[in-house]
Amino acid sequence: MRQSNLLLPTLRETPADAEAVSHQLLLRAGFIRQLASGVYTYLPLGLKVLHHIQAVIREEMDAIGGQQVLLPALQPLDLWEQSGRMHAYGPELIRLTDRNSREFVLGPTHEEVITHLAAQELTSYRKLPVLLYQMQTKFRDERRPRFGLLRCREFLMKDAYSFHDQPDSLQQTYAAVFEAYRRIFTRLGLRFQAVEADAGAIGGKGGSHEFMALADSGEDTVVVCSGCDYAANLEKAEFAFSGSSDLLPEQTPQPRQVHTPDMKSIEELERFLGISAGQIIKTMIYLADEKPVAVCVRGDHEVNETKVKSALGAARLELADPGAIESLVGIGAGFLGPAGLSIPVLLDRHAAAMPEAVTGGNAVDTHLEHVVPGRDFTAASTGDFIMARANDPCPRCGAPLTTTTGIEIGHIFKLGTKYSHVMKALAVTEHGHSEPVIMGCYGIGVSRLLAAIIEQHHDELGMVWPKQASPYQVHLIAVSTRDTLQRQAAEALYEQMRQSGIDVLFDDREERPGVKFKDADLIGIPYQVIIGKAAQEGLVEWKEREGFRSHVTVDGLLAHVKEKLSQP
Repeated sequence: MRQSNLLLPTLRETPADAEAVSHQLLLRAGFIRQLASGVYTYLPLGLKVLHHIQAVIREEMDAIGGQQVLLPALQPLDLWEQSGRMHAYGPELIRLTDRNSREFVLGPTHEEVITHLAAQELTSYRKLPVLLYQMQTKFRDERRPRFGLLRCREFLMKDAYSFHDQPDSLQQTYAAVFEAYRRIFTRLGLRFQAVEADAGAIGGKGGSHEFMALADSGEDTVVVCSGCDYAANLEKAEFAFSGSSDLLPEQTPQPRQVHTPDMKSIEELERFLGISAGQIIKTMIYLADEKPVAVCVRGDHEVNETKVKSALGAARLELADPGAIESLVGIGAGFLGPAGLSIPVLLDRHAAAMPEAVTGGNAVDTHLEHVVPGRDFTAASTGDFIMARANDPCPRCGAPLTTTTGIEIGHIFKLGTKYSHVMKALAVTEHGHSEPVIMGCYGIGVSRLLAAIIEQHHDELGMVWPKQASPYQVHLIAVSTRDTLQRQAAEALYEQMRQSGIDVLFDDREERPGVKFKDADLIGIPYQVIIGKAAQEGLVEWKEREGFRSHVTVDGLLAHVKEKLSQP
């Protein structure tokens, strides 16, 4: 491709509203342009990178027996009502009505559609197992689209679905996809971590893993053991429980009211009472599918809302606002306590193991001392409802946990019969019975991968593309197109590379050398061939985007390029 003909509107200044490095560089390098909040146009170079990422994904999915399909983005709303997920997605679900007043959604995901297809076509165990995948645009009305392609309202995704008649068959496919994902992300040059994860709105109880591209800009926290291979995202992460249940409540005085004027925070209580946060139980009121529940954790811990939501089997969970709390329990936040509450209490196991605690007194400016869990209040459920932290003991080996940040680039699930049961996707077994098919689900954020690669592969000059993802393989730069020898040498090399099947971008513009070099480094193609004054001596400059430079003879350049491209 001749750069003089290429739509490549580079920018010298960084757009003020672009926070993430990938967003800044994609805009500056002319790969994308914003149409609306969270909605982007892909310009030629951005689209070429997407195609290259898709090619890697397609090769690896095909290698494990995947079959590519294309499912509709426009989905009947009644499928979502049938699956029971319409309310789980809530306002993120983009709805519309056609001229016949039939309601549709723009698909944020395709479990309903693929299960509907399975119900029609996969009706016998003889047709199983099967692995179907697609690369399709998804739509989610994100409350706060941000960081460019990392969190959009319209994005490209690879989603795959497998169908089985036996759990062992699902496990085999799940393991095969897991390894395929490892190969995909490795080929794309990413540093990543596979972690245990919560299934979220997709659902399923059989197991789930996320693949995280490690990056400082990541919105997700990854918890990793320093001593074994345990890793989980923060929503799922656990740590070893060291509490004791050998309590002696009869040795503890009865609860006593303490006047705590305007002491609403843990920090204020610590100072006022001369105690530590670990001696306090804090109480928070949530609405789980509109039903109130109190969650009690130690004062030095944070509630893990994902674990709470999972324990309750709730589709939606939100912290109650002050007005709702007042109407539910008759007291505002800050002085809430579990003793005497008329709503269900979920008690974290670490709080349950406390011999005594300070809690809210359910009266203004009042707290209670000597509150004993199990004696002075009863929990509807006790379990793990808190966030893991750095230095907490690993749940497997006890070594200290560490934390880092990552960008979710892939997520795989064992769905079981969550969708097939309610949507009647049944297959006749070899014994003649009709049973719901067993399903797996496997996603990769394709457009997010484009941004994640840049978050890991950039420097102060611009992008530094890994070979498999780069928009072009080689960037050929004619320093001066007015110099006859340079122009002729560049034109000859351009034709040689094209005829040899090398994907080359030829900067044939009548621009100053400095502009060309800055644009080349900004775009980040891994190999640059610079035709300058050395052409008079039959030499060209070979520059690798990561810094290595050398001179190569004009006659030997083609062989040199092929050798470099053949290297892993």
